[in-house]
Amino acid sequence: MSIIRMTLCSDHDNDLKQLYDHMKNEYDREETNLLSLGGVTYRMGKFDLAEKYYRRWLSELPSNDPSLSAMYQRLGMVADDKGEYDTSLEWYQKSLEIDMRTHPSDHVNIGGTHNNIGGVHQKKGDRSRALESYNRAVSLFKQAHDENHPLLAGFYNNIGIIYQEEKKYFEALDFYEKSLAIDNKHLPADHPDLGGSYNNIGIVHRCLGHYDLALDHYNRSLKIRLKSLPAQHPDIAMTYRNMGLVYEYKDDFEQALIYMKKAQTIFEVALQLNHPNVVKIKNIVKRVEDKLKIKNKK
Repeated sequence: MSIIRMTLCSDHDNDLKQLYDHMKNEYDREETNLLSLGGVTYRMGKFDLAEKYYRRWLSELPSNDPSLSAMYQRLGMVADDKGEYDTSLEWYQKSLEIDMRTHPSDHVNIGGTHNNIGGVHQKKGDRSRALESYNRAVSLFKQAHDENHPLLAGFYNNIGIIYQEEKKYFEALDFYEKSLAIDNKHLPADHPDLGGSYNNIGIVHRCLGHYDLALDHYNRSLKIRLKSLPAQHPDIAMTYRNMGLVYEYKDDFEQALIYMKKAQTIFEVALQLNHPNVVKIKNIVKRVEDKLKIKNKK
């Protein structure tokens, strides 16, 4: 397989250096192959570049290679993050078909793929199929693994999102808190997944009108994400956007606009201009600007 040695242009490029050091420790070598290089760029939110490395790696694999399933899984994740949902489902289905042939039915990979398929259905607006996939993932894990298995945190989080979208906020909060409890048992205090949990709990409190509680959780999320993710990562933009929404609901349009523009700047750097999150943030910024103009005329 092709082996690439990653050379850092500057020790001051902290975002890349921290991610590179993490990957180097994970793989325990200086040399990094295309697969792990794709992992670095994926974690940076550079999805087009990650796809390039993954596809190059895939082109070198024989048709019976045991790592094909994992490769399809990674390409599915990249397509998902790029908003290419049908393509993502195709990759995940390829991965699932291999794992169903080569592993027991309760294998960790199969549960994880059902979870990922659920995530794509959810983004496509098919909550029923999404919840079916999430529950299948939870059921498989509970049969084969500890009820506090770290991957269950992600499954519970995703079920929480379904309930949140259905406006069943207390059910959503219950699943988010289950997710957070498991994460706190397994993850360091500054892990990005904890930032995601605090962000989602903040969303529920915002929907319930608990604006101060929402901001408290968003600030926890932002602190973790700024510490653990590259400065231009889309997840940081998402937290800025959510904070902006709270200030919009509080009729503090000046503060809302500050956070929305921070989100817009990151989204436009990190994502394609036709990505759903880029389109949405432009519309939100315009909406808040219009509200601010009306307020200033009074």
